[in-house]
Amino acid sequence: MDELPVIKTRRKGRSQTQSMLIPSEGMVAEALRAAPPGQLSDLAGLRRALAARHGADACCPVTTQRHLVRISQDGSAPFWRVVDPDRPFARRMAGGPDRIRERLAADR
Repeated sequence: MDELPVIKTRRKGRSQTQSMLIPSEGMVAEALRAAPPGQLSDLAGLRRALAARHGADACCPVTTQRHLVRISQDGSAPFWRVVDPDRPFARRMAGGPDRIRERLAADR
């Protein structure tokens, strides 16, 4: 991976801080390609893995979701492996929940 991670420190609670990875679209796409085909993986698990890989405490959920929407539009990575078709977020993906179900079935 050629990209340098962007990690920002943010407040967590009254007296603690947390390092937050702001992932690039490439980082998210790479993590999607590593997800096992034919089964639905956990989006939160993908974010935890990205954070751990880059030495951060957490990975920005908003940025990750924005990248997933763009990836679903250009088809550059298998986004359907981490987006649950039964959750409201699936409606934001290109093709919606039906496309996610079709792609998961085709992966098997």
